[in-house]
Amino acid sequence: MREYSLPVRVYIEDTDAGGIVYYVNYLKFMERARTEWMRSAGYGKTAIFSHDSMFVVTETAIKYLKPATLDDELIVTAAVSAVRGVSITFEQSVRRGSEILCQGSVQVACVDRQSLKPRRIPADMRAQLQNGE
Repeated sequence: MREYSLPVRVYIEDTDAGGIVYYVNYLKFMERARTEWMRSAGYGKTAIFSHDSMFVVTETAIKYLKPATLDDELIVTAAVSAVRGVSITFEQSVRRGSEILCQGSVQVACVDRQSLKPRRIPADMRAQLQNGE
């Protein structure tokens, strides 16, 4: 399972009135890491849309362990842990140095862009993701 790491800086807009990262922003950081993971595998947004399909989040499980604060330098990770016919599960974390601040899994499903009905992940993409490339 190849892990992708994305550096992220915490800005004022990411925090609440107490200067702590607002909980939903961890999900935004994770979304960016998954997007960049796919791009690094050759599946940027234009490549995905050329298949007349797109990915939607269908399930999340997040555990918040420690807070991130204003101006922290974070590392957000994404790694594929399972590939099925229509879904991909990513294991993700947000770290500050060696400290894990947040971790969890996010499942995305491939759907038809027009009907939004589940659609099998294209065979070439599924093979590449299963091989951890």
